Amino acid sequence: MKLSDFRNLDFQNAGGWPQSVKWAFCIILFGLIMVGGWYFLINDQQEDLGRRVVQEEQLKKDFHDKQQRVANLAALKAQLDEMRDILRQLLRQLPSKTEMPALLVDISQTALSAGLETQLFQPGAESVKEGFYAEKPITLRMRGTYHQFGTFISGVAALPRVVILTMHNVSLKPVGASLGMLSLEGTVKTYRYVEDDEGGDGAKKPPARPAKPAPAPKRGA
Repeated sequence: MKLSDFRNLDFQNAGGWPQSVKWAFCIILFGLIMVGGWYFLINDQQEDLGRRVVQEEQLKKDFHDKQQRVANLAALKAQLDEMRDILRQLLRQLPSKTEMPALLVDISQTALSAGLETQLFQPGAESVKEGFYAEKPITLRMRGTYHQFGTFISGVAALPRVVILTMHNVSLKPVGASLGMLSLEGTVKTYRYVEDDEGGDGAKKPPARPAKPAPAPKRGA
């Protein structure tokens, strides 16, 4: 095959081309078809295949993680039940609804025994949280020394029932020119356990019993 064979080609009479030229054009045409097919068909499929391979690896990883969770499901359920029992026992240590009034009296008496001057001790409305405990805010205004406040906190901690007090917007300031006298003002919240059979908004309630059907009227009445 010579270069002159390509110069004198008659495209109107492709059948008369030399055999070597025909083979060369067939090879070139085959190459163009292969390149075009790869670019327009195979290239997109290869990219899609790469994405699916990554997706397959992620699905395998997710399956492996879920398989491990399923294998440990029984142990996790037992651990969850144990944690619920511990939480229930801890909640039972909080005051109940009937014990709350006496608890408020104990807190007030503890402040009085510590030597604090209680200028305001006003319990607010109770609100149920999460369906199993209730919080009760108490607005306070007290005066006393640093040591008296420390004695008050120690006395509250020594009460027979578990008492949780959280402080909100509480300020502790010196009183005028009085040496060592402090004024505490703000809101504290205490908490109690909500019984399962206790009514009220947000609290747990026992399932209602179905109403008995009314007796059918007797014939002839």
